[in-house]
Amino acid sequence: MNDLTTLSILEMRQGLVASEFSATELTHAHLDKIKETNPKYNSFLRVTEELALTQAKAADEKIAKDKNNTPLLTGIPVAIKDQLVINGIESTCASKILKGFIPPYTCTAVEKLIQAGAVILGKTNQDEFAMGSSGENSAFGITRNPINTDYVPGGSSSGSAVAVAAGQAPLSLGTDTGGSIRQPASFTGIVGIKPTYGRVSRNGAVAFASSLDQIGLFARNVKDIAIGLKYIAGHDPRDSTSMDIEVPDYLKNIDTAFPKIKNLRIGIPKEYFTSGINPEVEQVLRNKIQQLKSLGINLVEISLQHTEISIAAYYIIACAEAASNLARFDGVRYGWRSKSANNIQEVFEKSRAEGFGDEVKRRILLGNYVLSAGYYDAYYKKGLKARTLIIKDFQEAFKDCDIIVTPVAPTTAFKFGDKSMSPLEMYLSDAFTVPCSLAGLPGISIPCGKDSKGLPIGMQLIGKAFSEVLLLSTAHHFYKN
Repeated sequence: MNDLTTLSILEMRQGLVASEFSATELTHAHLDKIKETNPKYNSFLRVTEELALTQAKAADEKIAKDKNNTPLLTGIPVAIKDQLVINGIESTCASKILKGFIPPYTCTAVEKLIQAGAVILGKTNQDEFAMGSSGENSAFGITRNPINTDYVPGGSSSGSAVAVAAGQAPLSLGTDTGGSIRQPASFTGIVGIKPTYGRVSRNGAVAFASSLDQIGLFARNVKDIAIGLKYIAGHDPRDSTSMDIEVPDYLKNIDTAFPKIKNLRIGIPKEYFTSGINPEVEQVLRNKIQQLKSLGINLVEISLQHTEISIAAYYIIACAEAASNLARFDGVRYGWRSKSANNIQEVFEKSRAEGFGDEVKRRILLGNYVLSAGYYDAYYKKGLKARTLIIKDFQEAFKDCDIIVTPVAPTTAFKFGDKSMSPLEMYLSDAFTVPCSLAGLPGISIPCGKDSKGLPIGMQLIGKAFSEVLLLSTAHHFYKN
């Protein structure tokens, strides 16, 4: 039997329906892969082997009973970012302050996967509370890039990206607030999507920045992303930001939704090809763009003129929301409680000081500062105004194009420690992903080449709000070419 961990979801589905292998065998293959490789990559924080095998057995029974009418994800193993809670399974957000926390309910997106018959392999490592761009900020150890273990896998959804890239899972869930799916997808050479804000329920995703957080997916090809998105998307009354609109069959539309090449308008924002981009990344992207032009696609130069203020606006807004959201972790109701506290004030102070890592503390401090009296108007209010300008930039740009193409990150993956001593330099790693997040638009990262060190380079495609059908279809076409 071939290595089952190398198959696509569609190939796994075909094998299950044809009885070439069972869901239990498929699950065992991935569990064995995790046992073999996780000590090297540290991508999983906890493996739910007993649950996975129970779900795999149930999937086998469903397929045996009615193989042609079971959901496409029946029996398919998936990995879940630790940010997304699952009833009865420890969920820590890779933070010491939540060590031992057992949630009493399950994230809606995960619940939908389970209802579709998916097999939950476990919870993946991440930057603490999704705050980071490298995978270096987990309280439970760094996550390593399977392409080269001396290099970061990106963040914050580091473990979910590595799980897919290393063959530990064919599909994984992550969260993307300012690039936390797209950037690690780029760094590890796989596909990662951040859907439109409101397309997927955020219920059960531990909040970092509520106006920006979005659950998305990693896979090794665009069709597998399309399958996963169909099952996790949709309205959820438990999330007030969830939009009550139709969820298309993304896989069914992936080959037919792509317009005739001569009618497709691709926008190239001049602000994304600046002096800050690595020359090799720029060259690979330009070569890919020229390849698209040779196919007859219309390339349109556009301007997203407020791109340069997007990082400042993002870190003002995200940190302000983080300071508010993380105020609930106080050592009183659940999670880490300091053993040296002598009174209630010290419980708050010492529990938070001991429980949070440096990057989380930095962002809480920044958030409280921009929200404080005398600085609210000077920083937070201006950040919101800047966000409005960025949204208007995209609205104007989409009058002239259908899809926007940009780099995912200014560089390829960097070595551990290269940017950890310079928070500002680390934050600039998100320069090309945060504008899309601020505007609430869907964005996808697809591999488009490698640098001279053999490290992957990703290309980002950005679409109009709720245009995932066209976005996925275009990404699939570009990836094939």
